[in-house]
Amino acid sequence: MKFLRQDYMRHSKLGKNRKKLQKWRRPKGIHSKMRRQRKGYPVSPSVGYKRPKTERNKINGHMPILINNLNDLGKIKKDCIAVLSGNVGARKKIEIIKKAEEMKIKILNLGVKK
Repeated sequence: MKFLRQDYMRHSKLGKNRKKLQKWRRPKGIHSKMRRQRKGYPVSPSVGYKRPKTERNKINGHMPILINNLNDLGKIKKDCIAVLSGNVGARKKIEIIKKAEEMKIKILNLGVKK
């Protein structure tokens, strides 16, 4: 569920048409209807919205594993998905991508749209 900031629809700086700026901030105003959880107002995050334990920390149903080098590709099992570390340089990244294609492993953050 996507939790949106209070009055996001009124102000463009809060992300009215800008998805990256639509970040949750807790409503703190003394008269805030959203903080009081009034009917008809956007909902706030609470315990009831938590995911089941089996689904937590997963991306598209797969457990992400951080890849720093070629040896880390060996850690990946069937139900896992690879995430390339930001510290990996261009040359090593190309090597890791080639090896992952051979092993038929999906890499999540390649930045290539298909």
